Amino acid sequence: MNYTLHQLKVFLKIVEFQSITRASDALHLTQPAVSIQLKRLQDQFEIPLTEVIGRQLYVTDFGQKIAQVSKNILKEADAIKTTIDQYNGLLTGKISVSVVSTGKYIIPYFLQGFMETYPGVEMTVDVSNRDKVIESLSNNESDFALVSLLPETIPIKRIDLMANRLFMVGSSKHHGKKVTSESMKDETLIFREKGSATRKAMEAFLDEHNIKSNKTMELVSNEAVKQAVLAGIGFSIMPLIGLRNELANESLIIFPMKGLPITTNWSLIYDERKNLSPASTELIKYINEEKNAIVNEYFDFQFSY
Repeated sequence: MNYTLHQLKVFLKIVEFQSITRASDALHLTQPAVSIQLKRLQDQFEIPLTEVIGRQLYVTDFGQKIAQVSKNILKEADAIKTTIDQYNGLLTGKISVSVVSTGKYIIPYFLQGFMETYPGVEMTVDVSNRDKVIESLSNNESDFALVSLLPETIPIKRIDLMANRLFMVGSSKHHGKKVTSESMKDETLIFREKGSATRKAMEAFLDEHNIKSNKTMELVSNEAVKQAVLAGIGFSIMPLIGLRNELANESLIIFPMKGLPITTNWSLIYDERKNLSPASTELIKYINEEKNAIVNEYFDFQFSY
């Protein structure tokens, strides 16, 4: 066997994307370069790692097993480097954080100081909806997750960061309009996609207060919902955390309703069964020590509403 770590990294990207083109984009390599690395790895085995049906590339069952072993090999290779760095007095390693889409407004502020203090730690942040974030954490594909609704399927430890407050918001075009349970039936309600924690909170509120609308719209990101509301299409229940500028310039308006705001908590969570790396342990320590100062400096605005 003469495979290289580089070949394994390339192969894992191919497995992830099921595509030479997308893998090459993610790796910042040319497609021929990725194909060559795949061929060189394939030459080590008599059983095919991939197959092409039509124009679609598929990873075989054997390829999936090799991919899992490759992950373990690369993880151990990283552990060797981390051990060497520790003996040299450096904190290094990799930390991956999976973040629900609204959390993209929050997580940079909690990581910025840590990354400045420990430049040898490689940080990866992946943004998705809540269901995919929890799946990533449960599959050990990420070390931490930032969520506003805790999972019930895996045992976790958590660091509570701050409150998450959700209000009914609409465009300034609706200024002066009174929003009630009865009036909402004639308005368009704009939802996040299924799997979103914001959608779950919104649906629970509407059900509890028997609010129904004859017109709805579904969009796949908090930013898309915000743009639709800004355009005057309709109303939505949204977290204040992503609306600071729009509320300040009054292009968006909060419409008071009984039962609002909905208040949950932003929490950084991790699987309690996980063996934490030194870098992950240091991140937990840093956030516990600095979280109150970070909230006071960057997020105090949301408690004025």
